[in-house]
Amino acid sequence: MFRWSLITLLSIAVIGVSVWGYQEHQEKNAILIQAENNYQRSFHDLTYNLDLLHDKIGSTLAMNTREQLSPQLAEIWRLTSMAHNDVGQLPLTLLPFNKTEEFLQQMGDFSYRTAIRDLDKEPLSDDELEALESLYEVSGDIEQELRKVQNMVLNDNLRWMDVQLALVNNDEQADNTIIDGFETVEKTVEGYSEGKLNASMMGTSSKKDGFAILGDEKVSEEEAKKKMRSLLRIDEETDITVASTGEGANVPLYSGSYKADDTTGYIDITQNGGYPLTLMINREVEERNKSLHEAMQNAKDYLSKLDFTTDLALVESNQYDNVGVFQFVPQYDDVWIYPDAIQIKVALDNGEVLGFVAKDYLENYHEREIPEVKLSEEEARDKVNPNLKIQEHHLAVIEDDMGEEVLTYVYLGTLNQDTYKIFINASDGSEVRVDKLKQAEMKY
Repeated sequence: MFRWSLITLLSIAVIGVSVWGYQEHQEKNAILIQAENNYQRSFHDLTYNLDLLHDKIGSTLAMNTREQLSPQLAEIWRLTSMAHNDVGQLPLTLLPFNKTEEFLQQMGDFSYRTAIRDLDKEPLSDDELEALESLYEVSGDIEQELRKVQNMVLNDNLRWMDVQLALVNNDEQADNTIIDGFETVEKTVEGYSEGKLNASMMGTSSKKDGFAILGDEKVSEEEAKKKMRSLLRIDEETDITVASTGEGANVPLYSGSYKADDTTGYIDITQNGGYPLTLMINREVEERNKSLHEAMQNAKDYLSKLDFTTDLALVESNQYDNVGVFQFVPQYDDVWIYPDAIQIKVALDNGEVLGFVAKDYLENYHEREIPEVKLSEEEARDKVNPNLKIQEHHLAVIEDDMGEEVLTYVYLGTLNQDTYKIFINASDGSEVRVDKLKQAEMKY
């Protein structure tokens, strides 16, 4: 009797395990099928959107009226965004595809900047038409290569899950048609010289030379190391590892790092000029003993001792747990220079600076000639939404959607429960931008 009971129990157990294994197998297959379907959809959407994109750019080249040109450029921007999103849905993270993604980003930036412009007053220039022709040529080549891949995918029932496995396993011997096709697309885009994808498409401005403040004088590694110790506030007994960027870096840097007890630190200093670019100190921040105002003063004092301008205005301050984060901009003759921003983080337990980022300042700083104000403050205030309760205002240089610097009146005000910054052009009274300021998030 006992033996039959045991046999029955074992049989039930075997059947149960078999059923469970079958269900697990079915669920795994369902997940794989869903992933494969998503990859296939994204790939075919990408091919379709690039087909449309090529046609739209070609139509734009044949147009000559603003009524048709602006909507067409806006449509190119929309299609570019969709194509960029489609690329992001494909398992290509381990496959070099940055040139193609960069091309899509540049195409989107170019079409957006041109679409929002008043083309009656400022029609397309010869350089921009040349850029459009280059876009048309490159997008046509990408379209043809993707069509070849699409044809093979459909005819041979190729699977994207095989692509993912090949990339994860780094299987260089695998003959994967999809990977080969996308590598061909990448080489096609890379083959175009920067002369064809010129400055008009790239959105670069001739009015400023990025990182010009750095100069040509190069500091030695020992000089950089000494400055790193000072900024990180570590003594000679603490080991610091310093490395320099390789040849061809846009901004040659010395990078330093250290570890002491429960604290680690990292810093980048430019080889030219010896300017600190970024600094990060990681440690546990204890219970708050400093107010946000005290932390802001510490941040300002810290920056005043660096190689930056000492006349700084506080643009924004936020508190995250026991850390204060501040953004400062230079101030000249009561005009705030927003593009030259510096971000800094301060611990609220002892007021220590835990990090800063000066990339925007070092990249954008240049000698500026501030234009004359053509509107009075009262005239500019009349352009602001009357429902906004204005609390303060100041003059500021900002970058508009075209990447051009504009002198504006900045109004800080509240509407309902939210706080906004309204930027009014100081020359013609147009509303350049509206920013909604962050508020402390509720914890759940």
